[in-house]
Formats: sequence, structure tokens, C-alpha cells
Amino acid sequence: MKDCFGRNIDYLRISLTDRCNLRCKYCMPECGVDLMRHEDILSLEEIVRIVDIMNAMGVTKVRLTGGEPMVRKNVVKLVEDLHSFSTIEYIAMTTNGLLFEPKVEELVNAGLTAVNISLDTLDEERFRAITGMYGMEIVFRALQKSCMLGLRTKINCVPVRELNDADLEDLAGFAKKLPVDVRFIELMPIGCGKEYEGIPSDEILDRLARKYGPYEAFAGKRGNGPAKYVEFSGFLGKIGLISPMSHAFCGECNRIRLTADGWLKLCLHYDIGVDLKTLLRDGSSDTVIKEVILEALEHKPQAHHFAAPTGTHEDVRKMVQIGG
Repeated sequence: MKDCFGRNIDYLRISLTDRCNLRCKYCMPECGVDLMRHEDILSLEEIVRIVDIMNAMGVTKVRLTGGEPMVRKNVVKLVEDLHSFSTIEYIAMTTNGLLFEPKVEELVNAGLTAVNISLDTLDEERFRAITGMYGMEIVFRALQKSCMLGLRTKINCVPVRELNDADLEDLAGFAKKLPVDVRFIELMPIGCGKEYEGIPSDEILDRLARKYGPYEAFAGKRGNGPAKYVEFSGFLGKIGLISPMSHAFCGECNRIRLTADGWLKLCLHYDIGVDLKTLLRDGSSDTVIKEVILEALEHKPQAHHFAAPTGTHEDVRKMVQIGG
């Protein structure tokens, strides 16, 4: 399906919950957020119905996010149900890894295609300072088991000057010894992220070149998002750079988001979208829901304006409430 700027929208990111077992400083306040009531969150059956409708409209790629998606009950069954759609070719998850390792084999058997595991430091004390708890070794085990089972595995790191500046080169080294892609994602000024200074992708690449030597741009495809990848000699994996602030990629945007409470969100920066939950629960037909989605796409913004906020329709929620 196309938006009003002719961009092909084939990728749906689904937040399963606004709950998380961590309190990452750039994502959620230490005191947490006002959580949605259980009845206000989409049921798994409602999520499957939306994916079914959107699959018929051209969505072929789905990512499950949170909060932390692994705190949602029956997530393995959800993956299995999504995998039953023959033209859904990619089912991925973004997780902090703490609950992932015991379920990874079941998830792979259910049809999970790929996983992105968030990890911002290799220092246990800094891990606790960033996330609010210890658990780095648990994340390591999740990474290792994911690789062992052949699941396409990536590490997501958000470089923040005040939090993990000293760890970035060593984090990149994971891609040298394991077949994982390490991706550095520029911090966006959303919610708690406004309180910190992100580190631009170009600076990170310069630092990695000083430590690991020359690199080459990778021309192949590594996923469904906006990451640009480079290769360092001797590395088993690639280094990815996602640069929404320094090198905006809105012209290539292929995604929309579904929040845990059923809001179809058209752009991460803005609150523009449409309430699908009400349509699901008031007896609306698939045809009506499809028409509402197509109408909403006519209002998908051309670009975010994080660097120069307009003050109009900006989403004021925390990232954990929106979905990763």
C-alpha cells in the first residue's frame, strides 16, 4: 500500500505492551509511567486480525516490540499465528533479552525470523546505572543461544554521551567474534531522551575506524529498516548505523506503528493516526477498517522534525508508551 508521497508501506511495528522490566534512563522515568489497563490493550486475537487485514493490503514484515514484548503472555502463540499467514515473510522482535533465552527455541519453532537485542554497555555497573538492575550476563546468554540456534541476531545500542560513551568500541567488537550485527541508533528527543546528548553516527564510525581500521560500505540487504551497514576486516558480523537525526531517512520510510492500545501511528514524531481498537470492538467489518487505514495513510507526514520541532501534533508520550 502507498502513502500520499508514494512510499510503499510494507512494514508494521506492533507494541504488545507498555510494561517493561527495565527502567532505561533515556526511555522511561525511574518511577515508571501510568500503565494502561489490561482491557485497554489489544488482545492477541485483535492484533492477529489487524495483521491479517494489513497483510492483504501489502504488509509483509512485522516486528513485535514493547515496552518489553516478552512480558506479554502467550507471545509464542502470537508468533505462531502470525507465521500462519503465508505472505508474512518476516517476523522479528526487539527485546532487552532478560526473558528471551528460556523462550528462544520455542519462538524459533513458532516462526520468529529475527531478533534485535538491546545492549548499551559491556560494563555490569553501567548496565545497572542505565537500566536500573543487574542482568548483563543474562543478556549475553540470550545472544549466544540466539546465534547458536541460527536466528538472525542484531544488537541495538543507543549511544548517549552521559551514559555509555566509553563502551561503544568494545560493543562493536561483538560483531568481530560473533555472527551478529551491532547497530548504533542515534538518540531521538522523545520523552526522557530529551534530557541526554546523543552521539552522531559519523563520530561513532570515525572512532571505530581508529580502533578497527578501514571499513567498506556494505551494499547488500541486511534487514527492513533504515540502517546503513559497513564491514570491517575480520568481523563475522556487520556494523549498522541508524541516523534519524544526522542523516534523516524519511524519504525511504516504509513503516507504520500499532501501539499497545490500538492506535495506528503514522510517524514516530507525531501523534497523527487513527484509533483501530474502537473499530475492532464496535463490529466494524474488515472492509471498513481497510478503508480507514487507507484514508489515514493519506495523512502520513512527509518527515519528522525532531531537529526543529514545530510544536504541532508532537507526541509527548515516553518511548515505552509509544513502542520501540
